[in-house]
Parts: sequence; structure tokens; C-alpha cells
Amino acid sequence: MELAAAILAKSPVWHYWLAVPIAIGAIVVVIGVVLGYVFKVTSTRFPSDES
Repeated sequence: MELAAAILAKSPVWHYWLAVPIAIGAIVVVIGVVLGYVFKVTSTRFPSDES
């Protein structure tokens, strides 16, 4: 068991790069949800006079 821990301790860390696309995706999703909500709410609350 100690050998496996020593191998893992010496191996390079690469998985922290996964945080970059996950964070960017989360930010894009949050902005999209907020913009979609704002456009839906303002379009029904303030309808355009063009009919």
C-alpha cells in the first residue's frame, strides 16, 4: 500500500486543468440562464407595439 501511495505522490498532477473548461462552461450557462430569463420576462411585461 505504501508503494502505491509513493507512486501517486510522485506522479504529475494533471487533473486540475479540468477545472478550466468546467468553470468556463458553468459561467456560460449562468449567463445564458440570466439573459434568457431577462428577455422572456421583459418581452411579456413590456410587449412591443409592433403588431
